[in-house]
Amino acid sequence: MIRRILAVAVKELLQLRRDWRTALALLGMPVVLLMIYGFALSFDVQDIRLAVVDRSRTADSRRLVQAFLESGYFVRIATLAETRPLNELFDSGRAQAALVIDADFAADVTAHRPTAIQFVLDGSDSQTANTILGYARQIVAATAPDLLRIEFDPPVAAAPVVWYNPDLKSTIFLVPGLIAFILMITSVIATALAVVREKERGTMESLRATPLLAIELLLGKTLPYLLVGSVAAAGSIGLAWLLFAVPVHGSLVWLALLTVLFLAGGLGWGVFISTLADSQQVAFQLGLLSSMLPTLLLSGFVFPISSMPTALQWFSHIVPARYFIAALRDVMLKGVGPEVWWNEALALIVFGVVVLLLATVRTVRSL
Repeated sequence: MIRRILAVAVKELLQLRRDWRTALALLGMPVVLLMIYGFALSFDVQDIRLAVVDRSRTADSRRLVQAFLESGYFVRIATLAETRPLNELFDSGRAQAALVIDADFAADVTAHRPTAIQFVLDGSDSQTANTILGYARQIVAATAPDLLRIEFDPPVAAAPVVWYNPDLKSTIFLVPGLIAFILMITSVIATALAVVREKERGTMESLRATPLLAIELLLGKTLPYLLVGSVAAAGSIGLAWLLFAVPVHGSLVWLALLTVLFLAGGLGWGVFISTLADSQQVAFQLGLLSSMLPTLLLSGFVFPISSMPTALQWFSHIVPARYFIAALRDVMLKGVGPEVWWNEALALIVFGVVVLLLATVRTVRSL
């Protein structure tokens, strides 16, 4: 049985060597996609165009404005005496936010009276607006004690401590999910096209004449792509570390194990897709739709699962990328061991076994 599986695997490797374009795509596509999406996909907002309406024109108001400008997030594009010109700035898109300080600001601060500032946002892009609002709240919270000259006896200081991602860079959060997204798509499409190609070329008839069992054919078909996918995964993780400074705090052994489990499930799903399609075009479309959309929308890659409707939260349990992304972040960012992510690994094993059984049953009917 092992000899037959290895024979099919060697045949598939020889096919990949002859079809160098496919091999290059399998190895190069994850790297190219990681570079494109890694640089383009980010929730960090910088160089926010800020208009300032300072009616107070005092040292305290200037200190508050300077705190916004020194934060590294905001760039002042206009200093106004009144709020009326703000309409034109927002309508034209020249301003994304405006800081409005009342004339009584300094007097209220000196007298320790309640005071307020107005922060105006362009809400047409709600995601960016929420991010900008968060930045503004951080700056005001950090500046207020200094403005109000609050003194404690004994002195008390409060400083936020952020674990795992102290700079709160969205890239650190997104890149592990992006790796899972790319590997899922490439693994599913690669095996789906490989098996369907046998049907289109008529070589599947030759395989039917051999003593191969269905499970032997499946394992022989997937092992070469598991090897290629593992190399692509290692390159993607190394590239994430070099280009985006994504740390790998955990064990590389655990990282490799999780990656193999995830790739095995993706390859098995690709084989199952191939049993439903009779042409490479149909296999490609089915593979892309069944891997890309669930991984992008229902895995926690971009959108938190806890924020989804209950029905979608339940449905997300059958999406393997959900478990791989959670475990990947645990290993890479937190450096924890299997005592934390063992349930995610178990879910990946269950998914792989189920899709392999489904693919085997479908293949038995076709052989």
